[in-house]
Parts: sequence; C-alpha cells; structure tokens
Amino acid sequence: MASKRVTSLLTFLALSPRTTVSSDQIEDELWADQRMTNARNALQANVLRLRKYLESLTGIKGTELIRTVGSGYLLDLAPERVDAHRFLRQAEAGATLVHEDPARAITELERALALWRGPALMDSVDGIRIRLAASHLEERRITAYEDLITAMLTAAAHRISVPELRQLAVEHPERERLSELLMLALYREGRQAEALEVFHGARRRLAGDLGLEPGRALNRAYQAILEQDDVLGEPRQALVYAGGRA
Repeated sequence: MASKRVTSLLTFLALSPRTTVSSDQIEDELWADQRMTNARNALQANVLRLRKYLESLTGIKGTELIRTVGSGYLLDLAPERVDAHRFLRQAEAGATLVHEDPARAITELERALALWRGPALMDSVDGIRIRLAASHLEERRITAYEDLITAMLTAAAHRISVPELRQLAVEHPERERLSELLMLALYREGRQAEALEVFHGARRRLAGDLGLEPGRALNRAYQAILEQDDVLGEPRQALVYAGGRA
C-alpha cells in the first residue's frame, strides 16, 4: 500500500493527466506547510516509490506511467482512465439529457455516481490545489445527484429514496434545489403535509445557518403544492408503511 505522500503525488498528477506539472508546483503542494531544505530530493524519492508502486499494480514500467518531462513530471494516462475525469464527463453528459431524454440521463448519472467510494481525494495530503479539486468534485457530486432526482421525477417511472434525499437536504441547507426536489418527491407520493413541512424546515435552517430567506424557486414550489398545481403532476394516493413513514 502506498504512503499518503505517494498517494498525494499520484492524485496531484492525476488532476491533469498527460500534462506536465513542474517540480516546483508539486513541492509546493506536498510540503507547503513545511520548511524543506531538500524538497527536490524528497520529491525524487517519492516519484521513485510511486513508479515502483504503479509498476507492481499494473505490470507496466513505472517510468512509462510517470514520465520525467523537463523540470517536471507527467502522468501518461488518458483522462478517461482517471475516475475523477470519467465522473465529470459522465455527469455532464447526463445533465444535458435530463429534460430531453430523462431515461438516458438516469443511466449516465447513475454510472457517474457509482464511481464514488467516499469523500473526494480522501487519502491525499491536504494541499491547497488538492483541497480545491476535492471541493469542486464534491460540489459536482451533489449537482449530479440533483440532476438524477430531476430526471427520475421527469420520467415518473423510478422510485426515489426519500430518506437519502431528505438527509442530503438537511446536510446542505444552502442547496435549495435539494429541498425543492424533496418537496416534489413527497407530493408525488401523496404526502402533501410533509412536503410543506420540508419548506418550513428549510426556511428555518436557511435563516439560522445563513441568515437567508428561501429563494424564488423554493417559494414557487411551496405555493404550487399548497394549490395542488397541475404542473407538479398527479400525486399518488397517500401510502401507509408498516414500519412508519420514510
């Protein structure tokens, strides 16, 4: 198993596959919080460890995967072989299909989200560029999930996990779209009162955590549910669960 420093080196190079990253940039990312008198030697040692590690996993020479180019290094892999880049590409493909072909959108978005195994870049050293990349990936993950739920509601042929959607809406009060989607999902299940309570809960969290009022989209969803507007689709008969409500 590779050390955290070696994993961070691989992560940093994988953020820009087939692009040369200068040694100075790598050193700054891996040791920015330390005073290193021999950073170049430390980097070379970690490159050697990374090459050996990758060669043991793939059977391909480490020098072919991690190439020295000028005063820097390059990960010689196509972007589609890096999970983060595959996720971003598939998430974007799914997003463009949400309204015109929701069934295909669901397939693309489920494949994209299936690539996740936990928090983004969690095994890497906490360098500034890796932190920013992790934050961007987490943001895109939530957006992809929102797109997936939107496609499911549009297709009206998929059962949505209300508990999962509810949990994310609570964890991300700033993402009003999650609350809006939860309201619609509950309304479609014939749970109008719960859908309205989601709005009030979101309003309380926005005011308490961020000092904000709900935006126009969330207010429109609330009003539409109050009026049982046809634009929301036909709610199913209220469901009774033997083990309680979701």
